Amino acid sequence: MAGLSRRQLARTLESVDDFADPSVELEQYLTPPELAAHLTHLASLQGDLERTVIDLGTGTGMLAIAASLVGAERVVGIDVDRDALALARRNAAAVARVTDWTANRRLEVDWIGGDVTRHPFSITDATVVSNPPFGAQRGNRHADRAFLETARQVADVSYTIHNEGSQEFVESFAADESGDVTHAFQAAFPIDRRFAFHTAERETLEAEVFRIEWDG
Repeated sequence: MAGLSRRQLARTLESVDDFADPSVELEQYLTPPELAAHLTHLASLQGDLERTVIDLGTGTGMLAIAASLVGAERVVGIDVDRDALALARRNAAAVARVTDWTANRRLEVDWIGGDVTRHPFSITDATVVSNPPFGAQRGNRHADRAFLETARQVADVSYTIHNEGSQEFVESFAADESGDVTHAFQAAFPIDRRFAFHTAERETLEAEVFRIEWDG
């Protein structure tokens, strides 16, 4: 695991900056460092970082950077928002500056502009990591389904973060697509006030994380 414990990884990921002007349509939120560390730590233990890792809708780059820190040999982050990709690049550079992990190995991620639903990948055996839109906004229901559909196309294994109450949907989708949910756990997802419809300065959601093995 590149010499980083889960706790050390979470502390390192605290250097990742949030969106300065997040898009409500894209439901842009910062993936919590502790959650990113938990997810990628599990992926490492499962041997899933030995494949190419693709972060669908990378946003701030949190999951892509975490996967690279934990030891993934090749990581790709894709996002439709060019400003998000610029932020992700800056975050990767900032993380590299604050850790001596790079003394033995460089933090490398390929950043690609593109729509997850019309992706450019020909690979079919990747590991996908993703914090897709929860689909909580009107007109954006089930936005996470499109990310699962792409994961099914490009991955042997995927790790995706969803809104609370998504287990039945995710398990049903996986079963319909010859997939198997092997791990599921809840995780705290703190959100600071950023949009007009937010009424509290800070709210903590209960997110759900799923590891799915896809039958090629």
